Amino acid sequence: MKTKFALMTAILAFTCSFAQKKPEMNQKIELYSKKIDSIVVSEKSKMNIELDAIDKDFNEKKLTIEEKQKQREETARKYQQIINEKVDTQQQELEEATREIVKNSVFMDRDSTRSKNELSIGHGGVNIKLGQQKERKDPKFFLKTIDFSVSLMGSGLTSKDEPFNFYNSDSDTRNTIITSSQFALRYENQMGGFRSPVFYRIGLGLRSDRYVPKYDKVFKQENNSIFVDDFDRGSLRKTKLNITYLYVPLDFRIVLNPKYSEYEGVKYLDNRKKQLSLIMGVYGGLNLGSVNYIKYSNVNSKRIVERERIMHGVNDFIFGGKFGISYGGLNLFVQKDFTPAFNNSALLKKKYGLQIGIEIANLDF
Repeated sequence: MKTKFALMTAILAFTCSFAQKKPEMNQKIELYSKKIDSIVVSEKSKMNIELDAIDKDFNEKKLTIEEKQKQREETARKYQQIINEKVDTQQQELEEATREIVKNSVFMDRDSTRSKNELSIGHGGVNIKLGQQKERKDPKFFLKTIDFSVSLMGSGLTSKDEPFNFYNSDSDTRNTIITSSQFALRYENQMGGFRSPVFYRIGLGLRSDRYVPKYDKVFKQENNSIFVDDFDRGSLRKTKLNITYLYVPLDFRIVLNPKYSEYEGVKYLDNRKKQLSLIMGVYGGLNLGSVNYIKYSNVNSKRIVERERIMHGVNDFIFGGKFGISYGGLNLFVQKDFTPAFNNSALLKKKYGLQIGIEIANLDF
C-alpha cells in the first residue's frame, strides 16, 4: 500500500507541477486527491476502532501478547486490502485524468506556443507553415519570420533609355510570359515599435534568367563576342540562354492598411491578418554560370542537344531594384536590373534585364 501511495503521490506531484498555470487541471487534481484522502481517512478511522478494541481486550487480560500482535496484523492487512480495492475502483478514472493532464501539459502547451503545420493553396499559390516556434496569443512573435520563397517570372531585355519597355519588338529576344525563376531564404523583421507598419527583409538564394532569341535564331559566340544569328544546321526545336545568379535581395515592406491586436495591455501590428503591403527593395547578383542550350534535328538525327558555356559578353555582377504589391498570399512584383546583364562584348540591341513575376510558394518556418 505504501508503494501505491508513493507512486500516486509522485504522479500527482508531477502533474500538479505542469498544471500550475491551468486552473481546470488543478481542480481535477484536487478532486482526485481529495477522493483518495477521503478513502484513506475513512478506512483508517474504522481500523483504529478495531485496533483500540484489541488493545482493550489485551489490557483486560483477555488476550496474550502473541494473540494481540496476530489480531493487529490481521486487522491491518484487512484494511490495507479494503483501501487498495477502493483505490482501484478509482484507478481507471484517475489514470485517464492523469494521462489527459500530462498530454495537455506536454503537447497542448506546445501547440499553443507553436503554429501547427499548415498547407494552403489559393490565389498566391502554395503556402506552408511548419511548426513555428511562435506563441499563438502573443502577436509580437509573428513580427519576425523566416521563409523560403519561390517565384516565377517573365524575362525580357530593355535598353538604358527605355528601361520599362518590356514588349519591344526591336529586342533580339522574345518577351516571354514565364521562363525565369528565383528561390530565396528570407528573414523578415519589423522596423520601429510594435505598431510600426514597416518591415525589412533580407535573403539569399538563386535566380535563373532564361532569354530566348527570336524565331529561328540562336545565341552564338565568336571572336570573344556573343550575338544572335540565324540557325543553319538543321531544324531548330528549342533554344535558350540561361544565366544563373547567386541572388541577395533586400526588401522593405510597408503595410498600407495595418490591423492591430492588443495583448497584455500592449498594442501590436497583427502580422497574422491579411493586409495590403507595398514592397520596395534592391538586390544584387553574382553570375554563377551562363549556358547556351540548343536542341535541333537534321538528316542524321531527330534529336541533337548542344550545351555550350558562354565565356564572353555576360557581366559577372548585376544590381537592380524591385517594386511589388502583396495581399495575403498574393504577391506580384516587377524587378529591373540597373546594371546591364550583358557587357560590351555582347552585340545585342537590348542589354538590361527586366522581370515581371509572381510568388507562387512560401514555406514559412
